[in-house]
Amino acid sequence: MPLAVGTDAPAFTVKDTNGNTVSLSDFAGKTVVLYFYPKDDTPGCTKQACSFRDAKDDYQGKDIVVLGVSADDEASHQAFTQKYNLNFPLLADTNQSLIKAYDVDGGGYAKRVTYVIDAQGKIAHVDAAVSTATHASDVLAALGLN
Repeated sequence: MPLAVGTDAPAFTVKDTNGNTVSLSDFAGKTVVLYFYPKDDTPGCTKQACSFRDAKDDYQGKDIVVLGVSADDEASHQAFTQKYNLNFPLLADTNQSLIKAYDVDGGGYAKRVTYVIDAQGKIAHVDAAVSTATHASDVLAALGLN
């Protein structure tokens, strides 16, 4: 069961696509779209990632940060990012600490769930019924921003 709207988003520190350390606290004051997905370079996950890539202009100027999370490692994320020209970071949750903290454990992979975390670090929206092809615009609509 996903975490409830209004609860504090669990803090995290992990590596991103390029091996940089990323923490939730890095984005204080911004809205964070933290989307969990099962596996790099699979059909649904590719559609979902490309929906965010293609919506970059829609997200610009809104103080929104998009972060994708799976249990794949940095090398897998790099290949996925390069193959599809992704323009946002993917977080390598290889020990599945984020997957567990955000209660999206699918048994060795992340369930497809998206959390929107507000500027104060609270969960503002949860989408556990993701439409991979339209996900980026669905998130903006849920926030009243499109």
